[in-house]
Amino acid sequence: MIKKQIISTNSNTRLSSGSRNIGIKSPSPEVKLRFQKALELNSGLNSDIHRIRMVEALREFGITSDTRVLDAMVRVQRHVFMDPGTRSRAYVDEALPIGYGQTISKPSVVARMITLALQNNRQNNVLEIGTGCGYQAAVLSCIYKSVHSIERITGLYNLALSNIKRISDLPSIDIVLGDGMLGLTKAAPYDAIILAAAGLEVPKTLLTQLDIGGILVAPVGGANQKLVTFRRISNNNWINSEYESTRFVPLKSGIQV
Repeated sequence: MIKKQIISTNSNTRLSSGSRNIGIKSPSPEVKLRFQKALELNSGLNSDIHRIRMVEALREFGITSDTRVLDAMVRVQRHVFMDPGTRSRAYVDEALPIGYGQTISKPSVVARMITLALQNNRQNNVLEIGTGCGYQAAVLSCIYKSVHSIERITGLYNLALSNIKRISDLPSIDIVLGDGMLGLTKAAPYDAIILAAAGLEVPKTLLTQLDIGGILVAPVGGANQKLVTFRRISNNNWINSEYESTRFVPLKSGIQV
């Protein structure tokens, strides 16, 4: 039987061993491994053909079947957001360094997190915590009407701005230099919030910036992390659903100059 965990503002957001996913099925480790091996054929290549091959593999191996996500990932050129030294592996399923001790997430992880966020079928207003190089924000801009993204590292903030300007046909994206743990109240409430860094718990400041029915997607944990969603069901309550294991850089506060 599927179990749900209801969280209130009077309790913390640590994972419960009883929480399970209540919607989209997680791909098995075997499927993810086969997907990664299939994309090794794209190593050394960054053409439109290989981007399309990557997206077709996302569908074929069951990472996502959401056409909104697949169409957006076809549109956005991942190699544009990567360092020259790693561009040859842009369409391989790898998390690759972008500087400052940070990484660009695997294509499969980007697809999974956005798919989970879209379970409510609301595409108006989204907040991303951790802009990084700007790739995921660019993908989100092809799906949501209004995209806001916060980056705490000044160098990455500037990099993301530069990268996004290189793709002329992208919708406008609001990128802010700031502390992502505080969220962005000026544009709240959000239909979705996506965290690109993992904490032991999700800050309540972010949970309260969700609209009713909104979904927050985040990696949660320390050495052992899980992909988790929090759906806001009332002013003071959220439903927590746990998905597959994952691995992200740690969530930090403050601004790094």
